Amino acid sequence: MKLSLVIMAAGLGSRYGGSKQVDGVGPHNEILMEYGIYDALRAGFSKVVFIIKPDMVELMDRLCGDYLRTLTAADGSGVEVVYAFQDYTSLPAWYTVPEGRTKPYGTVHALLCARDAVQEPCCVINADDYYGPHAYRQMAQALQTLSGADEAVMVGYLLKNTASIHGTVSRGVCVVEDGVLKQVHETKRIQLYPDGTLRDLEKDVLLDGESVVSMNFWGFAPGIFPVLQTYLEDFLRSGAGTELKSECLLPVMVDDLVGAGALRVAVLSSADQWFGMTYQEDRPRVSEALRQLHAAGAYPETLH
Repeated sequence: MKLSLVIMAAGLGSRYGGSKQVDGVGPHNEILMEYGIYDALRAGFSKVVFIIKPDMVELMDRLCGDYLRTLTAADGSGVEVVYAFQDYTSLPAWYTVPEGRTKPYGTVHALLCARDAVQEPCCVINADDYYGPHAYRQMAQALQTLSGADEAVMVGYLLKNTASIHGTVSRGVCVVEDGVLKQVHETKRIQLYPDGTLRDLEKDVLLDGESVVSMNFWGFAPGIFPVLQTYLEDFLRSGAGTELKSECLLPVMVDDLVGAGALRVAVLSSADQWFGMTYQEDRPRVSEALRQLHAAGAYPETLH
């Protein structure tokens, strides 16, 4: 079965202070998304769809696209590379973008922009996160069992392993029962302190570091796209559609659909360590973690 890896790479990286998606942090200047692609191809994916801004094509060709087109997938086929653009042209014709808005409309909109490029089960990831090879192997197996738009898969990680001492982060804190997602609480200001304490600063309450969180590692059947379209249009019709910085987010959509009984999400737990770069100060830690993975033989000397 053909499987697509969909990489959301159009984000601005404002808190990071630059384009963190293309910041070389590996031992040979590898960028984080290269590790995801490498792991996905080993797991059985054969198509990579980059969701980017229209002006990023030349950059992405240079960083990943041209090289990927020379590779062979695990099934012996050539790796297919597709670019999908997240811009306002994909919004409904009846909707008027509020004057002064420049921000994209979030991860639901991002994935919807890949609609014409994805006709097979897909795994959706953030470009600036490292998920580990085990997660992709699990996802590849699970995607082959999805029967329709009312089923999905999520790989979850522990909250204590995803926060940053350098500032607050947003996480979809999950309630999971018997391996099935029951709720996602989008928590926007989580602070990790040096002693390991985690606090929700908005509610001023302590959080359990063992809680499962969504890191935008989702698996969907291709039938999800009409669902995304309806959900985004409802969002745009609401008051949020008139705001300058509102976002339509995948974890929130999933929580709404799960709550309505319209979606069943199997939650897989990865044995690998997640890490990412929210702030510039996270970079040394990520670089060192990647260096250790290469040294341990998890990756070859260079991914190129």
